[in-house]
Amino acid sequence: MYAVIRTGGKQYRVANGDQIRVEKLDAEVGAKVTFDEVLLVGDDASTQVGTPIVDGASVSAEIVAQERGEKLTVFKYKRRKGYRVKNGHRQSLTRIAITDIAVGKPAKKKAAAKKAAPKAAEAAEAAPEKKAAPKKKAAPSKPPKAEAAPAEVAEAPEAQADQE
Repeated sequence: MYAVIRTGGKQYRVANGDQIRVEKLDAEVGAKVTFDEVLLVGDDASTQVGTPIVDGASVSAEIVAQERGEKLTVFKYKRRKGYRVKNGHRQSLTRIAITDIAVGKPAKKKAAAKKAAPKAAEAAEAAPEKKAAPKKKAAPSKPPKAEAAPAEVAEAPEAQADQE
């Protein structure tokens, strides 16, 4: 039997007796841990896929060692700018041994949905019907303004007298 579990933001395929390295778990060496985020459980006959996790499934493991991963070099560089940064990184890891994969009976979602459906129908019948909100009346449109003709400039009386 095998399972796919999620821990530390990663997914791992595990089987009974496997030893894997995962991101650091806060527990002592020899402690028992249980992973409840089981995404898939399978064997030779069938496979059970979770949505997103399998109900009632769990994977038990024992912590074998707390270790450090290999050293990585992180080098940042921008050409023609004189920018160079060199750093190292070493990840903390936990080695675990898988001891048991347990599969519970999945909850029957279809039966629960059938039971909930009549209740929803009864609630819909009992609730008063909602009326649609009245439509807002459109604001009365204003007639377009007539464009004013350019006013003729009346000449001053003194200017008229000078012309005669």
